[in-house]
Amino acid sequence: MAPLLIGCVADDFTGATDVANIFARGGLKTTVLIGVPADDAQVDAEAIVIALKTRTIHPSLAVEESLNALRWLRQRHAQKYYFKYCSTFDSTHRGNIGPVTEAFLSELDSDFTIACPAFPANGRTIYKGNLFVGDVPLNESGMRNHPLTPMKDSNLIRVLAEQTKLNVSGCYHETVQRGASAITEWARAAKAEGIAIAVTDALGNDDLVKIAKAFQGLPLFTGASGLAYGLVTALGGGVANDQDVSEVRRPGLRAVISGSCSVATNGQVETMLRDHEGYRIDVDDLASGKDVVGEAVRWAKARLGRKPILIYATANPEEVKANQEKLGVEAAGTLVEDALSAITLALVENGVSELIVAGGETSGAVVKALDVKGLKIGREIAPGVPWVRTDHKTGSLALALKSGNFGNSRFFLDAWEKL
Repeated sequence: MAPLLIGCVADDFTGATDVANIFARGGLKTTVLIGVPADDAQVDAEAIVIALKTRTIHPSLAVEESLNALRWLRQRHAQKYYFKYCSTFDSTHRGNIGPVTEAFLSELDSDFTIACPAFPANGRTIYKGNLFVGDVPLNESGMRNHPLTPMKDSNLIRVLAEQTKLNVSGCYHETVQRGASAITEWARAAKAEGIAIAVTDALGNDDLVKIAKAFQGLPLFTGASGLAYGLVTALGGGVANDQDVSEVRRPGLRAVISGSCSVATNGQVETMLRDHEGYRIDVDDLASGKDVVGEAVRWAKARLGRKPILIYATANPEEVKANQEKLGVEAAGTLVEDALSAITLALVENGVSELIVAGGETSGAVVKALDVKGLKIGREIAPGVPWVRTDHKTGSLALALKSGNFGNSRFFLDAWEKL
């Protein structure tokens, strides 16, 4: 078996395929596992990503599940460990990024790590400790209205300091641009002052490589998939990826399942509906007990095989807030996730074999409903979103698990070309 170079724990399923795509493109033999496998499971890979659904659960549960995954990876003697979270730092004042990072440092008997959610390929950069989405600070982007993790502060040092007892500081760009030796010197002084987590500026991929080289002696990295690019480069990853699992196959029945209400996904839904049929899931109907799932499945079965169909729960921020106030944040989200999961399961049982799923929480719910155990990485559709393949009792499934914020307006239309 190949030596395990990187053991990664991802806090949601879209993030897992995102970072696995980076490892695979860097030439590492990569596998995504859904949840923690049995202790005796044998996995032949240089990079293993364990996908969890811990981004929005209670911090104590997130820590417990994440530590179980880390301990499984430690039994495989990974050379480096990686905690993957979103490039928009999706979290709340209570966590879960801070608590999980703190627990990982303790488990690994380490006293220092970095936090770097920069992903320049998708317009996520960090300057003076502030996270930018494109040209605007995080708190001025669509993330300010996220239904589960609204980001009201772009300063990651402040955000992270609220989530952990550890001391947090920033390694700013004037240091990063001077190279790995300058970053190492800064870190030495920071550690002497009791700093345990360094929020590290990055404006481009070259910065991420410098950062990874400077900290390559650390056992633990935390960040988005951009930092994974830097780490693979610093470790001398391969230059070619032979893991493309795209198949020479006749096109299967296709569907898009969208639970995200992000600005990007709302635009993608609007674009697809211009010349494709869609069925909208209404939260009020779900809450009233109407057979929304049955109606949606009947609607879909009558249309499968023409063009890709769209089942969506898109709503504007005002409608999302109103639903949350009526039903509660968790209850409103669960209603939608459960409905979309049940609809997806019925579609797959009726021959759909190529699926795009939009939204981190939705993707997690759908993959669990399908009882998927592992994913193989295929062709990249857009930065952060590859096609993946899994074996299912109905046959081979092709899935694209898309973070709500990723992709251009034609993502739902153009993704199929990559198959």
